[in-house]
Amino acid sequence: MTTAHVFIATSLDGFIARPDGDIDWLLQRDDPTEDHGYSDFIADKDVIVMGRGSYEKVLTFDTWFYERPVVVLSERLADSPVPEALKGKVRFSNLAPMELMEDLKRQGVRRVYVDGGQVVQSFLCDGLIADMVITTVPVLIGSGRPLFGALQQDVELKLVSSRCFPSGLVQSTYLLAA
Repeated sequence: MTTAHVFIATSLDGFIARPDGDIDWLLQRDDPTEDHGYSDFIADKDVIVMGRGSYEKVLTFDTWFYERPVVVLSERLADSPVPEALKGKVRFSNLAPMELMEDLKRQGVRRVYVDGGQVVQSFLCDGLIADMVITTVPVLIGSGRPLFGALQQDVELKLVSSRCFPSGLVQSTYLLAA
């Protein structure tokens, strides 16, 4: 069985980025002395699935820091060539979340890290998310790209754990109720 998992940060008012995709408010809080659990989280994931917005943001960084294969879900990029430096590391897909998960399952993928607001929303609406680790940054940015959007029905969550860090970040882990 292939499962999807979320590890993401939001502002206190629920945004993962400013309207233009900027995450300066998050990067300013990056404290290398604090272990927020990403290494433990990613250790058992086979593939990372992200949206075009997340992919384009990561491209602005000096380093491609993903060690797992990345699938970028994007209608716009689906027929584009992968940049030379990322060949073998990234592929583009225009599959719907359910179809992508079936495709990944056929490839032997068991655990998928899902990243990016619209992608998380799509996977959530399709009932594909098993659990979410959400780190809340104590800042209000007023507007931006929300982690969650409109839903056709309530999504019940079970709080598994919650912890706070000296920097003020609060991290909560949720299971999606069956």
